[in-house]
Amino acid sequence: MALNLYRRHREACEAGRAFDARSGEFEERKRDWKRCGCLIFASGTLGRKFSRRSLNTDDWAKARELAGEFEKADSWADRPAAPPPPEPVAEKPRVTLEAASEAYLANREAAGLKPPTLRKYDTFAKQIGAFADDLGYVMLDQFTPGDIDRFWANWKLGPRAKGKRLTTLRAFFRFCVNRKWIPESPVSSDIKAPVGSSRGANKAPFTDDEINRIIAACERVKVEWKNETGTGEWTGEDLKDLIWLMLYTGFRISDATLFSIKRLHGDQVFVRAKKNGGDVFAYVPDWLAERLAVRAKRFGQRPFIVARSDRLETITNIWRRRLAKAFAAAGPFEETPTPHRLRHTFARILLQKGVPVADVADLLGDDEKTVRDHYARWVPERQERLTRILKDAFSERPKPPTN
Repeated sequence: MALNLYRRHREACEAGRAFDARSGEFEERKRDWKRCGCLIFASGTLGRKFSRRSLNTDDWAKARELAGEFEKADSWADRPAAPPPPEPVAEKPRVTLEAASEAYLANREAAGLKPPTLRKYDTFAKQIGAFADDLGYVMLDQFTPGDIDRFWANWKLGPRAKGKRLTTLRAFFRFCVNRKWIPESPVSSDIKAPVGSSRGANKAPFTDDEINRIIAACERVKVEWKNETGTGEWTGEDLKDLIWLMLYTGFRISDATLFSIKRLHGDQVFVRAKKNGGDVFAYVPDWLAERLAVRAKRFGQRPFIVARSDRLETITNIWRRRLAKAFAAAGPFEETPTPHRLRHTFARILLQKGVPVADVADLLGDDEKTVRDHYARWVPERQERLTRILKDAFSERPKPPTN
């Protein structure tokens, strides 16, 4: 009589299944099944005697082989001696993907990365975790090069974003290899960043006309609010304060919405501390400094936190929605309007006024190469150099006769 084979899950099942729960081979072939090393049992009647026995293996092929020998003997008593349980190997315990991801994120945080960068690593960890769940994987060492190929192929990103995500993917598994959690990285060396991933992204500052239209559109924006704390409204004047702060300082929206009035010193706003020492300040006109001071009297030291929460994501999302209303009222635009384009506009204004690239890089917190790559069309010295080259190249070319 054919024996029934099933896996009986122990209390410390690494897949998290209930103690004494059972599963069959067919069931475990499902794509989303999480693997474990619990032992396989056989049950049935041999020689008119019903019994259940552990086969001391977690491999289905080996279990079928042993069950076949029992069935051939038609006796539990005369069955071949079961192989002894394997001796424990003095190896490091297997590491779960969740534990590896948490360790990697902690490592990145300890490196002093800023919150926006840390959020990108957190997004990556969530994505690879969701992919592992789809495969039924729990352990880090379950990933194969083929799995990573599929993970990489499914990214719906532009060339530059996909190239950066590949760098993070390689770095994550290199981190795991360095800690001896896996013998080698499953990220194949033949996975290459897409063409164009290393090309500097073209930045799209607002034009002066677009800025004027946005400021004018603020006059037509007003939102009333009501919650358990009371009622009120915010108007386009609130938006103007934020827009002007970003235009005059080059702040990202996260820096602007968390701006503290303590950073204001007369007509200067503290931007950041340079890595090689010294502080960087941006100029703001007296009228803007006065508006910021008035706003601080109304809302406190951080005058753009006007919600009950002071979480960065909450505050920035509130202001993004407000800015979106002004952008919609000021449209249309050739390029999609975003808050970050105000930072690009700050750089564009300085470069068009002939401010040296090194100084613009200081104010933005970037290096000179990045500024040249991203804002090349607004660097006067570049265009002057190209014009001289063209003049020299065509100076001896034939010209049409003059009348």
